[in-house]
Amino acid sequence: MDTTLDRDGLAAFLRGRRELMQPEDVGLRRGARRRTSGLRREEVAELCDMSPDYLARLERGSGSQPSQQMAAAIARGLRLTLDERDHLFLLCGHRLQPRHLRDAHISPGLLRVMDRLQDTPAQILGPVGETLQQTPPAVALLGEQTHHTGPARSALYRWFTDPTARDRYLPDDHHLHSRVYVTVLRATATAQGPRSPAASLVADLKHNEEFAELWSRQEVGLRWSGAKRFVHPEVGRIDLYCQTLLDPDQGQSLLIFTATPGTDSDHKLALLKVLGSDTFTGA
Repeated sequence: MDTTLDRDGLAAFLRGRRELMQPEDVGLRRGARRRTSGLRREEVAELCDMSPDYLARLERGSGSQPSQQMAAAIARGLRLTLDERDHLFLLCGHRLQPRHLRDAHISPGLLRVMDRLQDTPAQILGPVGETLQQTPPAVALLGEQTHHTGPARSALYRWFTDPTARDRYLPDDHHLHSRVYVTVLRATATAQGPRSPAASLVADLKHNEEFAELWSRQEVGLRWSGAKRFVHPEVGRIDLYCQTLLDPDQGQSLLIFTATPGTDSDHKLALLKVLGSDTFTGA
């Protein structure tokens, strides 16, 4: 059963957090005419995927109770830590969520880095390969990956159950990808324990013949190379380098994809950045 909505406490918390945030914290430019202390209400509303009017009412203590989904969006938009997110949920009148649901809250540190990478393919992954956030160039390169639900939220699960999940990867690399995915899941399931989301994913995937065969090998410690070879449906093969930034506290990782300057892949990546995920015409 949920607790009671603390309207005054929530209003004060939201106002205080907004006034502390600076444009640079979320990748915005500070205009010469900015007089607002912190971010403007409209800027925070956009970050939280809500209307400015609703945010204004919450800050006045007169808004309706935010749902758990809205509370999670506010926590993400305000770049809250896990402790701050828990505090927000209680102010909104919601009980604290189980740990495996809290893990889906994106690390504010990784988000701050990602805010500065909006012209670069980058995405944040959860402990079992859930794509939590993507930059527009990452969507153009890899497709939209944040809309999935259930076990399919995990790229690892989709790799073994959805043939289209492999379409943008060079076929010669598929087997290695499969082996690495299995060893990554084995390590995560061992660390999280037998009743964890990772263990549940293993149970779901053991019905897949390829996964079951690789799981039986007991391989550990395999890792991907920093070099990534993609096959884009419009521009063809793109060779990139992947840099990974980890947040060990939340088990999340930020993947950043770059190309060697002046190469054919660099030109193709620049084309994707300009055209985004829209369908190419006459490519």
